[in-house]
Amino acid sequence: MKTFTIKEINDILKGELVGNTTQKISGPEELGKATSNQITFIGSTKYVRQWKDSKACAAIVNEKLVVEPGENRALIKVKNADLAMAKILEAFDPGPPEFDIDIHPTAIIHESATLGEGCKIGAGCYVGKNVVLGNAVILYPHVSVFDETKIGNNTTIWSGTVIRERSIIGSHCIFHTNVSIGADGFGYRPSDDGRGLVKIPQIGNVIIGNGVEIGANSCVDRAKFSSTIVGDGCKIDNFVQIAHNCIMGRSCIMAGHSGLAGSVTLGDGVIIGGSASIKDHTTIHSGAVVGAGSGVMKDIPAGQTVLGYPAQESREMLKQWIALRKLTQG
Repeated sequence: MKTFTIKEINDILKGELVGNTTQKISGPEELGKATSNQITFIGSTKYVRQWKDSKACAAIVNEKLVVEPGENRALIKVKNADLAMAKILEAFDPGPPEFDIDIHPTAIIHESATLGEGCKIGAGCYVGKNVVLGNAVILYPHVSVFDETKIGNNTTIWSGTVIRERSIIGSHCIFHTNVSIGADGFGYRPSDDGRGLVKIPQIGNVIIGNGVEIGANSCVDRAKFSSTIVGDGCKIDNFVQIAHNCIMGRSCIMAGHSGLAGSVTLGDGVIIGGSASIKDHTTIHSGAVVGAGSGVMKDIPAGQTVLGYPAQESREMLKQWIALRKLTQG
């Protein structure tokens, strides 16, 4: 088990050390659950009063907060406690599962596939015809990568993920368990005789940029034609749906259970809240924010925050909610 002194932790954070503790710190924990050998975090005034009753021996604190360390307790003051917390979590990370051998004998790898240096492929994986894996790609057990897919350097793909044919994946991506990349887009039309539905072929592909992270059980569907595109640095939560022909700009965030219908376009830095749904063929311009549970039915201007169903500019929607509350109160 990893342990650190308070000085060693401050060497990592390069903050201002206030007070001292002789405890060896064995890990991070939230204020109310921390034990005497753990470090905690105080990011806002809301949590300052809880420090007195916490058993933690140390805390990382936003520098503007007024907090006293107490006996045999220490504070490390930093500009941003959340970012400092990320560094501490990284320091205490026990690391991913280890491979006994780089290429497991039960993996099926087509003779035409190209593997870069340092690739690791787990038990039961399938790597198809003309697949290209960059350097240090990791496929955990039971990943399937179908024909003519290209995956960039240092990308990690967790168990159960399926990457369909002709997908193009960037470098330093992380796909968590059971991600689906490149399944058919959802396209049907009534048949001429009106007795059934005709499936519209989906013959495009998926292109995913560098540094993209996709959460467990999320889906990115292939395009009907051309490409569904996820831009560099996008972060996608669990159970997210990205439909055919969507285009996401750089560094977008989509929270859990949100979804994009077909041919939605997101600018750079768009944030989609949990369980929000976006109508097909709409554009959400750069820097816009869609509140949790909202339903976007029309284009959203750059930088605007929208709420509600159908989604409207946040201040206008809040006014409507207040008016409705007044009506119900008589």
